[in-house]
Amino acid sequence: MRELTMLGTGSAMVTNCYNTCFVIQMEEGECFLTDAGGGNTILRQLELAGVDCKRLHHMFVTHGHTDHVLGVIWVIRKIASMLNQGTYEGVFHIYCHDVVREMLEVMTRLTLKKKDLAQLGRGILIHEIRDGEQMEFLGMKLTAFDTLSTKAKQFGYAIVFHDGLRLCCLGDEPYNDHAEQYAKGVEWLLSEAFCQYKDRERFKPYEKNHSTVKEAGEVAARLGVRNLILYHTEDKDMEHRKENYTSEAEKYFKGNVFVPDDLEVIAL
Repeated sequence: MRELTMLGTGSAMVTNCYNTCFVIQMEEGECFLTDAGGGNTILRQLELAGVDCKRLHHMFVTHGHTDHVLGVIWVIRKIASMLNQGTYEGVFHIYCHDVVREMLEVMTRLTLKKKDLAQLGRGILIHEIRDGEQMEFLGMKLTAFDTLSTKAKQFGYAIVFHDGLRLCCLGDEPYNDHAEQYAKGVEWLLSEAFCQYKDRERFKPYEKNHSTVKEAGEVAARLGVRNLILYHTEDKDMEHRKENYTSEAEKYFKGNVFVPDDLEVIAL
């Protein structure tokens, strides 16, 4: 069964959950990772999710904010260590835009041991991707696109799986019409929802260039998608987050709404 596991669901400064990142496990067991959160907790989350890093050969990094990119260094270190120990077969591919590529090259050079750093360009490849570029791996076709962020440069992506099912990840920025060609009518849409609309004065999502559950629901309805997954949220009421966010989204979107907790698994 093809499954998506939310390794983290929170925004940058959360302490009651991990930063937003997730892994898609294909039917044959191979895994595709998106972002890695802000630290080495990514290794714990992968372990708790039952992800065997030997089956992890592809990763997409949306942008260079700390809560998305710092964990990538730990993933690189983990894979490099396994390569050096002879316990990892194949090549680990990282897909990202030019700004993230430069960040990863600098950070790895400054922080990794020489023998781990030596795996870059050999057992670990960083691929610079451009807006609209397509690539195929694990039996799926991925198209990367610029979210046209007004903050840090950010890419989302659209996937067409081998059976025709479509998924679109909008990153953690408010929806931009540039993404319509990739997101319209997809079976699965992944969208940030920083807080509920009623709490916008408290959490000030618009000042941070984020959106509320209300806007995410309206976008999903306008795009005509079937399933909406909300992530990158505040963490002040985790006990009621799923219930409250789902209720608000359903006022504007009549498809299926998912507000996952960390490590929750969603069958695709």
